Amino acid sequence: MSFADTVFIGGPVFTGVGTPKHGLVVAVKNTRIMACVPEEDVSIMIGDNTRVINLHGALLSPGFQDAHVHPTSAGVELLTCNLTEATDAADAARTVATYAAENPDVPWILGAGWSMDHFPGGAPTRGLLDSVVGDRPVLLLSRDHHSSWASTAAIRLAGIDANTPDPEDGRIEREPDGTPSGTFQEGASDLFDHVRPTISDDLAYAGLLRAQDELIAFGITGWQDAYVGSGLGGIQDVRSVYLRALEEGTLRAHVTGAQWWERTGGSEQIPEMVRRRDELIERGDAARFSLGTVKIMVDGVAENHTAAMLSPYRDAHGHDTDNSGLSFIDPERLNEFVTGLDAAGLQVHFHALGDRAVKEALDALEAAHDANGETDGRHHLAHLQVIQESDIARFAPINAVANIQALWACHEDQLDELTLPFLHEGAEARHYPFGDLVRGEARLAAGSDWPVSSATPMEAIHIAVNRVIP
Repeated sequence: MSFADTVFIGGPVFTGVGTPKHGLVVAVKNTRIMACVPEEDVSIMIGDNTRVINLHGALLSPGFQDAHVHPTSAGVELLTCNLTEATDAADAARTVATYAAENPDVPWILGAGWSMDHFPGGAPTRGLLDSVVGDRPVLLLSRDHHSSWASTAAIRLAGIDANTPDPEDGRIEREPDGTPSGTFQEGASDLFDHVRPTISDDLAYAGLLRAQDELIAFGITGWQDAYVGSGLGGIQDVRSVYLRALEEGTLRAHVTGAQWWERTGGSEQIPEMVRRRDELIERGDAARFSLGTVKIMVDGVAENHTAAMLSPYRDAHGHDTDNSGLSFIDPERLNEFVTGLDAAGLQVHFHALGDRAVKEALDALEAAHDANGETDGRHHLAHLQVIQESDIARFAPINAVANIQALWACHEDQLDELTLPFLHEGAEARHYPFGDLVRGEARLAAGSDWPVSSATPMEAIHIAVNRVIP
């Protein structure tokens, strides 16, 4: 046996199944695990150049894989006006004021991370921003990236006023006279695209590298980037950021990229997606970065009442409204698109949060299965906040993967104040039904959705088990 490059001793070893094992050592050569043997056998693996690492009782474990994350935008947000640490509305305003003072020459104040539960109705106002930055344009994404908070200057520069209609896939929050109040839900955020500055290529690249450092520090050695396209937080092309990292040798993790499906387009997008996937395979880069997945947004989020539900949302008095959320793509067209993607050998990664969205995604997968027969698609449904009971059993027969964000599966202000009071009776019991999915023999994957929420795997595991915040 040749000598190891590195040997880990002195701590329990988790091999991926069962409980951690004691009295073992792990030897690594050429970046591969060459042996996991009893401590008494370690001497034959140690040569003059072997590095011996004593764990001093710490656990040695395989790396985590984050099945749904947005590293480039997360890293950019850490490098711009970052509101994720704000504790309330006043603290968020102070953070913006500090950033503005430290960056007096930045034409627009851009950033993200504000929490909906810090503001009445989940909707911050332009006046709060105006009070700390004056007449400077400000545009800040919410923590979940489904809403934007804008100052009066930004709204004026975008040409948005009381006469601007809501887009089909979004909503402008308004003052009594119809004037935009400062919060723009879902597709209404796109109304700023023609005036907001884009993120420079160098900043986007720096963001990816910063995020990679953060993820590796958590023990995450690979991930699925759930938005490889243009426009996310002003980033022009996430794919090109990864290609630069490949060319410069800085991408240290394995990444599966989900190509972004433009919901205003149609099946004409598929050939180009296939070309991008195959180009990486032909270049020999797919072992490090692959593009065999496509991300489709089926609906929005429950906090702003855009998640697609089978029952209508209630108002503050408990009465049904005429709103049951948004299906961003007509279900018949969704069936067509998914069937085409599946036939092309592309995996589909659905954002499906409400129970109607989950049903529509499963319907599309069944249509693809009927048309194409058995494939190895392993298509993912991500988020799955509410699932009607009868749909649980539909996952396993079509090999649909339940892509869960376990960190969300507990009571916290955003759920208790902005979501549950407005849902139909019985919806709380159908929230994040991980156990039902397991009993229904669905395959589970887990992701953080960072920067929407923390990328810390151990906190997510804690909540998956205990259903309370650590």
